[in-house]
Amino acid sequence: MAVRYAAKTPDQIRSREVEKTSVGAWSTVLVVTFETDPAVLASVLPRPLEPSSTPLVKVTFATVDIPGLSTFGAGSVSVHCRHEDTLGYYCLVMPMSTEQSVIGGRETFGEPKKIGQVAVDLDGDSVHGTMTRMGVTFAEFTGRTTETLDVPGPDVRTDFYFKALPAPDGKGLDTDPSLVYCTREETVRWVKACEGDLVLRDSKFDPVADLPVLSQVEATVGERNAVQRGRIHSTVPAEWLVPFIHQRYDDLSPTGED
Repeated sequence: MAVRYAAKTPDQIRSREVEKTSVGAWSTVLVVTFETDPAVLASVLPRPLEPSSTPLVKVTFATVDIPGLSTFGAGSVSVHCRHEDTLGYYCLVMPMSTEQSVIGGRETFGEPKKIGQVAVDLDGDSVHGTMTRMGVTFAEFTGRTTETLDVPGPDVRTDFYFKALPAPDGKGLDTDPSLVYCTREETVRWVKACEGDLVLRDSKFDPVADLPVLSQVEATVGERNAVQRGRIHSTVPAEWLVPFIHQRYDDLSPTGED
């Protein structure tokens, strides 16, 4: 009888997390982009990330279908920024509805994934997206599709993450964290423009409402496939990231305020 927790042979060893996050999966995706206060956006960026010329925030609601796994919800709230000569997005929160969808990206790429509930509902022209954690629906879009857009060609976008672990004694980090470049090669099946309202609600644990919605730039819904790959660009001093580690690990201090 094989012992499944026993050591694997070299031929059996493969990173299933990397395979799962690199294999493209078709998703129904609602993306809402808005402009925010430049000073607020700059305040959430750890060094060496810097604001881009346009203070954009991207809110993404998705349902993802990976063969062999049940469909799951995936969301993110990210801010536009740059590192050196590369433009991309830095994610503040990334709720996922299943444990499997959290672990792979969180431990492999450093994505700030946490268990939450995300849904995209399409009913005729109506579009509804929600993102919920800890009992609060902190992001919600309600609207309708207005026109079918031309399908764009394949595109590659970059996201920035930090791989970091808190030290066992509770002081600082284990070691200097890695700055990870994660690229996603996207293919789109169909896409429609949307009009509607994005609401960001206050949450003690996911305070995206601190990013004011000054003007909504774009809202689209569609179906797309993304193949994801990551690489470590460099390491950064731990003291650069320690003041921002509450973005990745819930700050429980607000629970004592009630």
